[in-house]
Amino acid sequence: MFVLSRVLFCGGVMVPERTSLTVCQFSVVHRLTSPRKNSPYSSVDSERYSSLVKSVMSSRVSSQTPESLQAEDDQMYGPVVKAQMPSRNEPRVPKILYSLLNSERALETEDPETGPPTRIMLNRGQGRPFVPSVTRILQQTLSSEQSFYLERWKRRMIAELGEEGFKAYSQNLFKQGKDFHAALEGILTSAERWKSGNLLETSEFPPEVQGYVQSISHVLEDVRAVRAIESTAQHSALNYLGIVDCVARYKGVLCVIDWKTSEKPKPFLSNTYDNPLQIAAYAGALNSDDNYKYQVENGLIVVAYKDGTPAHAHQVNAELMSEYWKTWLLRLEDFSEPRSSASSSPSPEK
Repeated sequence: MFVLSRVLFCGGVMVPERTSLTVCQFSVVHRLTSPRKNSPYSSVDSERYSSLVKSVMSSRVSSQTPESLQAEDDQMYGPVVKAQMPSRNEPRVPKILYSLLNSERALETEDPETGPPTRIMLNRGQGRPFVPSVTRILQQTLSSEQSFYLERWKRRMIAELGEEGFKAYSQNLFKQGKDFHAALEGILTSAERWKSGNLLETSEFPPEVQGYVQSISHVLEDVRAVRAIESTAQHSALNYLGIVDCVARYKGVLCVIDWKTSEKPKPFLSNTYDNPLQIAAYAGALNSDDNYKYQVENGLIVVAYKDGTPAHAHQVNAELMSEYWKTWLLRLEDFSEPRSSASSSPSPEK
């Protein structure tokens, strides 16, 4: 116990003179009378701080103007170069939008009684003007990206097979495709097969195409009313031609049908690359050619597999066909323009 001879405040309570305090209470008094810790602001230069506050709070107006500040910035950093807004690339459209359909012909809803499928052979005899094919036009107007991947694939195959091996590989693929189309022609032109409903006896085909024929068997079940097979069609106004694999009804819809073979699965239409443009070009040529009295606005791309795996059948409806037709017209322009420039330029003197 301790005795104080003066009035103190302890925890906010007045303590009278000669009041006894416990040790605990005394410790509170001790802390109240202990020296203060230094404030973190004690080292601040008060005079300098005062000047800073006065300058900020001063009502004086700067003599600088926006114009003078701009001039000063230009002198120090150079004039401001405003960034241009990125331009929105407008989609390219054909210079002349030829119609896919022939206004002089009606679209057939039902097939009339017809004879055997049309087959017009390609005639490139002497004296006939040169007309580029659909395949040639597409090959010569590949995008830089398409050309890059095609060339890379070719280099990899040559590295794996060698020059002669790659040549033999390419020739074998071409022969298999030719044999496959010959087998299809036999199937689709056989009246007895259609009447009996027995379209496929794969054992009667060459061994190298039996898998392809088996692959398309489920597609052939929905093919009827064949109008043309391996037949040449030429667009009279646009001056190109193509050999159409087949024109027939698939699930009741008249289509240009293109039969393809592939070593890799192609389950989506996008996997077929330029094939939709090819059938759009064929449809336009058929609709323009006077050898054909009907017109087509739908397509079908069938991808067959050698191991007999069920083929993928990609339908191209009229709306899609119209879009691919526009893209085909652009490719045709790309093919024709360099030739027009070359023919119009003066020949060099000898």
